[in-house]
Amino acid sequence: MSSGSERKDFAATKQMKTIMGKYFGDLAQAPQHGRKIAWCTSVGPAELLRSLGFDVYFPENHGAMLGATRMATDLIPLANAHGFSPDICSYLTSDIGSYLKGATPLQKMGLTGIPKADVLIFNTNQCRDVKDWFQWYAREWNVPCFGIHTPRAVGDVDELLVDYVGRQIEALVEPLAQIAGVPFDIDRLRSVISLSRECTLLWKRVLEAAASVPSPLTFFDGTIQMGPAVVLRGLPEAVSYYQTLVAELDERVAAGYAAVEGERFRIYWEGMPVWGKLRDLATQFMELKSCVVASTYCNSWIFEALDANDPFRSMARAYSSIFICRSDDQKERYIQQMIAKYRINGIIYHDSKTCPNNSNSRYEMPQRVRQAVDIPYLIINGDLNDLRLFSEEQTRTNIEAFAEQLTEV
Repeated sequence: MSSGSERKDFAATKQMKTIMGKYFGDLAQAPQHGRKIAWCTSVGPAELLRSLGFDVYFPENHGAMLGATRMATDLIPLANAHGFSPDICSYLTSDIGSYLKGATPLQKMGLTGIPKADVLIFNTNQCRDVKDWFQWYAREWNVPCFGIHTPRAVGDVDELLVDYVGRQIEALVEPLAQIAGVPFDIDRLRSVISLSRECTLLWKRVLEAAASVPSPLTFFDGTIQMGPAVVLRGLPEAVSYYQTLVAELDERVAAGYAAVEGERFRIYWEGMPVWGKLRDLATQFMELKSCVVASTYCNSWIFEALDANDPFRSMARAYSSIFICRSDDQKERYIQQMIAKYRINGIIYHDSKTCPNNSNSRYEMPQRVRQAVDIPYLIINGDLNDLRLFSEEQTRTNIEAFAEQLTEV
């Protein structure tokens, strides 16, 4: 067991920093080496783009970086002044603000700024904001923008839906091949999908390690460790990294290592992270001996439905099955399964002001889940990136009261 309140970093993280650094370095060098850059939403057809030789850039990852570095709050007003409402996605507004100001954490990684796209590909499975976000850059740079339009509030991911979305993905092949300047190779796509699926199964094993009591990692660890699953899926580097991390977690579980020393309570985090307050929140939960062991957010990059033998339909099935685009009935069943699997004592719902699509506390869901499983919940108000919408004092007080409530259950 770990001693005192000392926190033990993951040894694997050094390897992650290396491969993530190489990823950004390759993006910086892509134009001078004649490689094309494709922007892709984080749950878009990255496998197809990689199979055509594109360097793939994920602007939501940049949005999270802007939030985590606390640059976002100063950049959002620039996008607001440009005509974007303060009520819409703060990933979008902080990213466009970053572009307008020419200030980005990417400059520390060898890029002069946001990498210019040769083509932009969005999937509306997350929200409509990604469409408006990508189309703004398409107009700014006069480059093509293509979209996959996925239904929302999906119940069963049935064959009609899979056919509808799969045909949209397949229709992208010809225009993307023309932009890439290479012929489409189905075997290359199958290979990339195989690597993506292997990555996703390993990432699932990482997150499932937290089902152990005590948990060897927290949700806050997951928000860091998910980087390769988001931006490197389809590449062998991601597979290699998660093999290393899984082995380290297996050792932690065998040794009975606790990510939160003296773990008393196991919490489920529903909704977006508050990127600029991750460290503060992690510290508070550690002080309360409460471990946030699982989340819907980190699990959003588990795509078990990927199948190299059926590439287009399996991408459609995988990317139409994510939590954010499912019906409330499906979401509630999923949360109940997670509560049982991770032995959850309480749920925290983050009502993220500018992310209504991934805030699930506005239409009575917490009350319905409470009725089904009878465990306490807390709703905290904030935002993924805009810290003007987050009250640190109020949140701290509410979490302290929630922990006290858990002692009485």
